[in-house]
Amino acid sequence: MLTLYHAPQSRSTTILALVEEMGIADRLKIEVVTIPRQDGSGAPDPRNPHPEKKVPYLVDGEDHVRERGAIITYLTDRFPEAGLGRPPGDPQRGRFLSWLFYYQGVVEPVMILDWAGISHPAITAGLRGMDEVTASLRAALAEGPWLLGKDYSAADLLMASPFVWFPDVTPDDAAIRDWVARCKERPGLRAAMARDEAWKVGA
Repeated sequence: MLTLYHAPQSRSTTILALVEEMGIADRLKIEVVTIPRQDGSGAPDPRNPHPEKKVPYLVDGEDHVRERGAIITYLTDRFPEAGLGRPPGDPQRGRFLSWLFYYQGVVEPVMILDWAGISHPAITAGLRGMDEVTASLRAALAEGPWLLGKDYSAADLLMASPFVWFPDVTPDDAAIRDWVARCKERPGLRAAMARDEAWKVGA
């Protein structure tokens, strides 16, 4: 059986929201674990099999998957009927994967460096910056309400996640702000946030 190691109100909430949105909550087990938090609370959980005790971490029998983009690809490929991914052969497969890898490889590092106030020509040359991220989002949203056009996908869920949790870093662009608002109202995310709150209260 699939097992998701999850810490409430962390990066793994994105995957919990995906699970809820896909309607597959009954097909996997969720193990709630602790992680170190930036405020000094929490601690690594010995029950977490992730080699660095991070979340999310997906275990499937003898196999395992880490990093949100990889987990999203794994689950949407595993359950294509949910319609949140783009399976092999789909004409949008490349665009879907590109958004996932763009987030992991560029967007999140750029946002963390920007938040930390770190700048260097090597970073700008390799990763670019928030101006380029904003331009990429604006160009995609000019073609439809979602990143892949007319239909919501897990690419929207992942790409919008930092803006949902940290609204003050949302680019000052009406189309992007409206997209983030739509993502925030998705039933999967709302259900995941409610479950996180219940786990937090019960902790």
